Amino acid sequence: MEILYFDKLDSTQRYLIEEIKSGRLNRELAIVAKEQSNGIGSRNSKWVSKNGDLTFSFAILKSSLPKDLPLTSASIYFAFFMKEILHKYDKNCWLKWPNDIYIKNKKGGGVVTQILKQFLIVGIGVNIIQRDDNFAYFKKIKNVENVLNSYFMLLKKAQKWQEIFSKYRVEFEKRKCFSVHYKGQKRTLNDAILCEDGALLVNSERIYSLR
Repeated sequence: MEILYFDKLDSTQRYLIEEIKSGRLNRELAIVAKEQSNGIGSRNSKWVSKNGDLTFSFAILKSSLPKDLPLTSASIYFAFFMKEILHKYDKNCWLKWPNDIYIKNKKGGGVVTQILKQFLIVGIGVNIIQRDDNFAYFKKIKNVENVLNSYFMLLKKAQKWQEIFSKYRVEFEKRKCFSVHYKGQKRTLNDAILCEDGALLVNSERIYSLR
């Protein structure tokens, strides 16, 4: 996949969205920014990053995705690969359902996905620079390009959803002591059931996203 680097962008996701909507983009492409002024986070929130953090997005053709991948759970699929890479830098790294990357009990990154025309757009943000808020960061990462190259090399293997899901399910069961916020309420995962398509079954309600 071709990768374009920018010193500063409003948002790597918005860049790809505009290129696709205008018809200028008809190939798979990754956009990396050393600094984002208005990044997009989960649940339509703003992703606040520091200059030097890992912030990138890529557009991948839906036809390139594994045939068994539920698009409603694409964020789990792509977040799991990033978690696998980041685990080499911090063994306390894990993936909180559905798309948050944690170090112990603090969020250090996240993944969001959206479908636009023939593409799936994947946006990823990972904290690398030390922060003065309550977010974690991966202090051992010194070279962003190494992380990116490792990530896209892993994606090239095009592992099936079921292969990734079987690994993620083990991790999910170990982290059920954590809670999620949904529709303004804090919900425990203790009684949640992880379905085969990546959805959560909580009190007979099927949840695909926290947005």
